[in-house]
Amino acid sequence: MDIQGYFDLRFEAVREAFGELFEQTAQRGAAICVQLGGETVVDLWAGMADNAGEEVWQQDTLVNLFSCTKTFTAVAALQLVAEGKLELDSPVARIWPEFAANGKQGITLRQLLSHQAGLPAIRELLPPEALYDWESMTRALAAERPWWTPGEGHGYAAITYGWLLGELIRRADGLEPGEAIVARAARSCGLDFHLGLADSDFQRVAYLTRMKNDFGDAAAQRLFKATLSQPESLSARAFNNPPSIMTSGNKPEWQRMAQPAANGHGNARSLAGFYSALLQGRLLDDALLAEMTREHCLGEDRTLLTRTRFALGCWLDQPDVKNATFGVGPRAFGHPGAGGCIGFADPERELAFGFVTNTMGPYVLMDPRAQKLAQVVRRCLG
Repeated sequence: MDIQGYFDLRFEAVREAFGELFEQTAQRGAAICVQLGGETVVDLWAGMADNAGEEVWQQDTLVNLFSCTKTFTAVAALQLVAEGKLELDSPVARIWPEFAANGKQGITLRQLLSHQAGLPAIRELLPPEALYDWESMTRALAAERPWWTPGEGHGYAAITYGWLLGELIRRADGLEPGEAIVARAARSCGLDFHLGLADSDFQRVAYLTRMKNDFGDAAAQRLFKATLSQPESLSARAFNNPPSIMTSGNKPEWQRMAQPAANGHGNARSLAGFYSALLQGRLLDDALLAEMTREHCLGEDRTLLTRTRFALGCWLDQPDVKNATFGVGPRAFGHPGAGGCIGFADPERELAFGFVTNTMGPYVLMDPRAQKLAQVVRRCLG
């Protein structure tokens, strides 16, 4: 495998482990970036970007980052908190009056950010085209009834998070959600991150394929079974309503829209750069970063049917759970994306890590490919 890019000689083992991905799995294309104290020590890419195996992965290839997007969105919301335009513990309905319907009058921004609001899914079946209609989705969520008493448990809002937070940001900032989030959480740091991709950038986007003959771990299999066998369940509605959620990743209409939970496009460099900026205080002050990264909930996730640990807009490490640890340190925080992309930071080591792939694995929490690379990075650090 022809691996392109740069690595500090201290991290030669990371380059070797990255190359092994292509030898030991059906990996098509991928990239990894590691920064220490803001300095890039690993920036590698390899493989193919298209489905036919004709287009080589380039330095500026973009990937659908899926839920890695959520932390960019959370940071934009927290910046609005810092500016006094949003409040963590005030009712969402203060900014979005229609949202108060059906027992949601007390739900707060903090509950939305930490998946405790009880709104991971919509009960009413929606048509496939609703996915691309912002007003239809926000109207449906404003009318929705919480699936549990807000604040009494948590359940991952895999895609509704984007409309819920995006609508709040739109109303508080005055800009469209994608524009506001990119301007606040990416453009100010010079990151190649997009939420609502321009048509001129379509040619840079890697085509998504699914890994074959890998059915994931027990958590993944449990969720897959629930979404298939219990179509009216919370989990099934969260991932299958609208029914186009899981099948749109390669469509231009998906790439063109702004869905602040799931369709940010970027690369490993933009993920590592984002987490470096957080560690360096360039996006949030110390107090807000501490609030963002402290534990808000831990336990059985009503959507994912496994144990999760959330802060505000990011996941926290679970060192004792094999498929839920970043693999570097107990204070690590970040966010995985469906299929294997991940970005995270370890404050103890001033480490920022980004990994992206167009070969989607089936894992619910952390993908073992990224975990292995992170563990090699840790060993290189000693």
